[in-house]
This record gives sequence, C-alpha cells and structure tokens, in this order.
Amino acid sequence: MDILISPSILASDFSDLGNEAVRMEKAGADWLHIDVMDGHFVPNITLGPPIVKALRKRTNLYFDVHLMISHPHKYVEEFAKAGADIITFHTECDSNIDETIDLIHSFGCKAGLAIKPGTPAKDVFRYLEKIEMVLVMTVEPGFGGQSFMADTCPKLTEIYNECKAKNLSIHLQVDGGISEKTVAVAAAAGANCFVAGSAVFGSPDPEEAIKVIRTIAEDSFLLDF
Repeated sequence: MDILISPSILASDFSDLGNEAVRMEKAGADWLHIDVMDGHFVPNITLGPPIVKALRKRTNLYFDVHLMISHPHKYVEEFAKAGADIITFHTECDSNIDETIDLIHSFGCKAGLAIKPGTPAKDVFRYLEKIEMVLVMTVEPGFGGQSFMADTCPKLTEIYNECKAKNLSIHLQVDGGISEKTVAVAAAAGANCFVAGSAVFGSPDPEEAIKVIRTIAEDSFLLDF
C-alpha cells in the first residue's frame, strides 16, 4: 500500500490558509488533513464547511477531513458539498456510526473511523468492511504540537492483522506527534498514512520534510524492529 503524507492545517498559518494549502501541494503532500473541532467533543474550536469550500478553490489536494465533533451525522452533507474527499469521524461520537458511514458514502466521499488513544482497536472491527480508513490517534485530540504516544501503536498492528484476516485493504492513518523521529514506529506497526503538522508546516523546507518522512515510512513499513 502506498505511503501517504497528509499535513495537518492545524499547524498552518490560519491567516493565510489558501496559500498554505498551495504550499503543501507544491511541497509534494498527498492529502491535506483538515481538523474540524466543535469545542464540545474536544476542547478546541477550529473551522467549518465555508473554509473547506474556500480552500477547495485553491488546491487539487485530496481533502482529508477529520471531524472531531459530537454529532458528525448532522454535518456530513455540508462538508461533502464543500469539497471533502474522505470524511473521518470518531467511534466515541454521539451519532449512529453505521448511519453516518452510509451518509458519507451517499455523497460520494470515502469514510474513515477514528479512535482516541484510550479506545481499544476492537471498537472498529465490526465496521472495517464498510470503511476506507481507520485513524488511530497518537495524541489526545484537540490541540496540535503534542508528543507522540508510542503505546498507541500496537492498536495499528491489531487493526492491520484484522484487515488482513478479512482480506481488506484500507488505509491506516496516524495523527499526533508524527515527525521523522516518530514515523518509523508507526509505519512498522502498519500505518501507511501519516498526518504531520508542525514537522511539515513548521519546517523551513516542507518539501524536504515530506520526502524524509515518506522515505523513513517506506523503509520501516511493517518492519519488525
């Protein structure tokens, strides 16, 4: 499975989002990770569909929309119409999971399920046949710049093995503290899609940062250290 780098706009310059998105596209990013927070599911507020719609006009990057909100079902249509390509929401949310996955697909988007660091891997098992991605949070969701939690990585391997047993090929994404120093551990555990915030947006050379993270991930993927 291809290695994908999805820079998180949570680490971008919010006063210049359009140009920041273009900068990531030119730097070789595969996706753009768009963090949506409602101030209820997580203790932070970020952005909504109008900003996604505005960004869609500036870049052809694949929009990786991560809904860290209590009632994702209510907002799927708006984000899909704004230009989302894949919409990921949390198993811990208050919406019906099956109905929300079906609604995402009804608008032609891919669907992903996310789990917080304290949520067991098995919570996503029954949905694996219905989704295109699982996101394992490697920090507590809500704020950027946190330290990578390596003890969450065994869950990636559990999910990878479950997918393999079911003959499924879906993306396994990690989000939180990903950099050239931490990506190898996540890749070795089975992740192929990496959300990197500060390590890319904060780099003086984001193109080089993406190349380094990608190379390390490719070299480490499913490697038994």
